[in-house]
Amino acid sequence: MTSRHVRSVVNLFLVAGAVALLAPAAGAQTRRAARPAGEPAVRVRGFVDAGARTFAASQSFDAVLGTHTGPLFGAGAEALVDRFFVSFGVSRFQKDGERVVVAGGEAFPNGIATTISVVPIEISAGWRFADSDRSVIPYLGGGIGWHKYKETSDFAAADEDVQFTKAGFQVLGGAEWRASRWLGVAGEAAWMRVPDAFAGGPTSAAGVFGEDDLGGAVFRVKVVIGR
Repeated sequence: MTSRHVRSVVNLFLVAGAVALLAPAAGAQTRRAARPAGEPAVRVRGFVDAGARTFAASQSFDAVLGTHTGPLFGAGAEALVDRFFVSFGVSRFQKDGERVVVAGGEAFPNGIATTISVVPIEISAGWRFADSDRSVIPYLGGGIGWHKYKETSDFAAADEDVQFTKAGFQVLGGAEWRASRWLGVAGEAAWMRVPDAFAGGPTSAAGVFGEDDLGGAVFRVKVVIGR
């Protein structure tokens, strides 16, 4: 992760922190007044999610998997302080395809089964644009993530399988619908960037197409358990 990318991530957190610190005092008093008696200042909630992910390295994934999109499943937890939130989540993408051989600058499937899995571990922070007593609560945020990539094949030697973990960052936005005091459903979209993930061509397809970003777009539905 280059210094430019690190600065981008730091700026995301600085913006989120500034919004939280500069929120009008009157608004803060209104939120405290709206908080039900006995409700803690810090609320911790859990969630599960399911959705789809599309990869920026579209040609590389198309060559091996026949597609650069697929299902994504995950779970996590988040803490709320008034309208400010911090979340931690782990998700998993996995799909089967075929290894490729490179000839004449092109990648051709060779019939050997291979499996690609990507496991992002994300930490995000952001701002909710309505109080928890509203039925629909939009939100925006951003953060950092660690993306574990693994590519294994049948009959592969130990040095032919690929496995690495790269850092990146994400921005996200969505809206949560409060079905009840203890249950919410959210629709969320996120954009991830994982630069230099395939630098040096750790996979033959990535080397052919010159793609090195493991990021992409994510669309998911989250079921939130907690206030």
